[in-house]
Amino acid sequence: MTKHEKILERISRLRLLDDIFMKKVFEDKACTQLLLRIIMQKDDLVVEQVQTEYSVKNLQGRSARLDILASDRNGVQYNVEVQRAESGAGPRRARYNSSLMDVNITDPGDDYEALPECYVIFITETDVLRHSQPMYFIERTCRGLDVPFNDGSHIIYVNAQVQDSTPLGLLMKDFTCTNAADMHYKELAQRVRYFKEDGEGVKTMCWFTEEVLQEGRDEKAIETARRMLIRGKMTHEEIAEDLQLPISKVEALAQEMKAAEN
Repeated sequence: MTKHEKILERISRLRLLDDIFMKKVFEDKACTQLLLRIIMQKDDLVVEQVQTEYSVKNLQGRSARLDILASDRNGVQYNVEVQRAESGAGPRRARYNSSLMDVNITDPGDDYEALPECYVIFITETDVLRHSQPMYFIERTCRGLDVPFNDGSHIIYVNAQVQDSTPLGLLMKDFTCTNAADMHYKELAQRVRYFKEDGEGVKTMCWFTEEVLQEGRDEKAIETARRMLIRGKMTHEEIAEDLQLPISKVEALAQEMKAAEN
């Protein structure tokens, strides 16, 4: 089997629960709007803007990529993440994503009261919180009073294991389908069909898949280079040669690590 045939076979098995595929499908504003309307239970929710693979940085410069970052016509911000592994959807990860959103949607001098409502939404393949609920809403409350803190920060977990006849259950069923013909929501089915059956869509998906796979290989090589630099037993040239990285990348990484120490 050729490399191209392997990529095509991989694409045929992709589901919306696979972030590499979900990001392409939900580049479409109509699909993201459908998703948020169902989760938020607001049929009049209108998405104004959507970005996938949105890069953000914390104050130390560490970057992270949000699967989906969207905003509605009221300025409410939504970060939607798909997680198949429970380790990537823990409470502290949700807290981290929420803090990143706050830092990156404000400018110096902005009034804190102007912070928009913010939702971090995890769609998980398994019941991460283990209470057998289709969806969990998490918000801060005042202990002992059971009244909301009203800081505008919200976290939602959607359990993809619950696939009943409710709008959310049908949506989760669509998230586990590999075939567009088996999907309930036509907006999602059309988009999935485009990337799996249409010649131009398949071409785009092949290119994107290869790009993501290469990024994964590069990230792994950078992490290995970081460990090698910490050990200090090899020159920059030797590390670059062994990992097939440009010497400029290894030197930049070394400078970054040195700056972090200071």
